[in-house]
Amino acid sequence: MGKRVLITGGAGFVGSSLALMFREAYPDWEIVAFDNLRRRGSELNLDRLRRCGIRFCHGDVRNRSDLDGVGKVDTIIECSAEPSALAGFDGEAAYVVDTNLAGTVNCLELARRYQAELVFLSTSRVYPYEALNTLPFLETPTRFDWQLDRACTGVSAQGVAEDFPLEGVRTLYGATKLCAELLIREYVSMYAVRAVLNRCGVLTGPWQMGKVDQGFAVLWAARHHFGGALSYIGFGGQGKQVRDLLHVEDLFELLRLQLRDLAVHSGQVYNVGGGRDVSVSLLELTGLCRAATGKTIPIHSEASTRPGDVRVYLTDSSKVRAAAGWKPRWTVERIVESIVAWIRERENELRPVLGENR
Repeated sequence: MGKRVLITGGAGFVGSSLALMFREAYPDWEIVAFDNLRRRGSELNLDRLRRCGIRFCHGDVRNRSDLDGVGKVDTIIECSAEPSALAGFDGEAAYVVDTNLAGTVNCLELARRYQAELVFLSTSRVYPYEALNTLPFLETPTRFDWQLDRACTGVSAQGVAEDFPLEGVRTLYGATKLCAELLIREYVSMYAVRAVLNRCGVLTGPWQMGKVDQGFAVLWAARHHFGGALSYIGFGGQGKQVRDLLHVEDLFELLRLQLRDLAVHSGQVYNVGGGRDVSVSLLELTGLCRAATGKTIPIHSEASTRPGDVRVYLTDSSKVRAAAGWKPRWTVERIVESIVAWIRERENELRPVLGENR
């Protein structure tokens, strides 16, 4: 008898992608995708889920009764979140807190009731942005990079590790996810809930409905394909800020490894990302998108830096690589090419969501 797996945020980019990959890899498992369909574009995934035999449950993690309606489960993959680093700056904090924190508590109670295992997708945003931005850096022709000529706790040329200091502010998104992490570890200790916490960097790939504040790789590719303007925002407006990327298929392979024996990973916190080898600046991404689409679009410049933005972030995933025997396989170039191919294939369907007038 296969497992019964609940994926919260199951119609979103990460949740739906994982649901479909788990369905293909484990045809005897029952996969339940749970989502409130708040994010524009998530409705496009419903038919994909249905055609693959995945049950969709329309509900909200903020409402415990909605989760109770799912019934007994063996595994919970917690992908639900308000993922924007800019969320709350407009004064609307309640949704962020209720979804990212209270929603996780509701998932923990479900796990506790049925003795289900839990995989929690956290974020690199738990690390304080002011501390990251005070790291010594240098400027190259295409990107910023760290210049770590002195000892810095929790960071090396490979990236940020799990022991990077947590003192400081980190946006409401990061704060709620960190609070949720703390609660999960208490449930692991007090109630013997089996749970692993993955602090993910920038996740991307086809079917992500990219926006300025979340999903920038898809946004960049879509703007080049459909036309419309983009802007290099912050840190002088040159587009030299850097992130590492992780294709959702690489995340899936990690989760497969972790779920084979979650007891080994329970209570652990892992940084999960592509690392230096799968990193890109906005300026470099522009070149890749031009090459993949054959198009050039105007890129504006805004020198002022938005609240919560980070000059450089690279993930040091050495802990989880050693613990799980995992490594990312997708390169930046291959990621961009796969996104552009997806947009071309589904141009008419995606234009209302990713087109220039969006």
